[in-house]
Amino acid sequence: MKKNVLRSISAMLMISVCTAMIGCSDDDEKKEETPTLYTRLGGIDAISTVVDDFLTNVVADTEINDKFEATVADSYRTQLLRANLIDQICAGAGGPCSYKGKSMKEAHAGMGISTVEFNALVGDLVKALDKNSVPTAEKNELLAVLGPMKADIVED
Repeated sequence: MKKNVLRSISAMLMISVCTAMIGCSDDDEKKEETPTLYTRLGGIDAISTVVDDFLTNVVADTEINDKFEATVADSYRTQLLRANLIDQICAGAGGPCSYKGKSMKEAHAGMGISTVEFNALVGDLVKALDKNSVPTAEKNELLAVLGPMKADIVED
């Protein structure tokens, strides 16, 4: 009888251990299956398109386009800004890019950017995301990644 009880206990322990192991494995698989924001945004091509539309919006936005006059007037600076924005969004979204530009504080020092101007810029980005049918969840996730930069950009 003792042998049967021990066998039952051993069998129950083995089942518990196996179930726990399978449960952990399932959790790991679910984590691996969750695509990055970068992937959900559509990768580098989709990010590049959003950035192009964003820059078009900024240039047309009379509330802030004066801050970009010198950049827009110089094709090298325009392309550098575009490349940096693509890298910044790509990296922030978990993609393979690496942002190599200046820190936000350094890049915006002395520009006197106000909260109103910052919010206008964010609005221009949201318009670009909407134009490209970026789903609300991904749009909010991206804005949450970029939002903390406000403290290093706004000077008022």
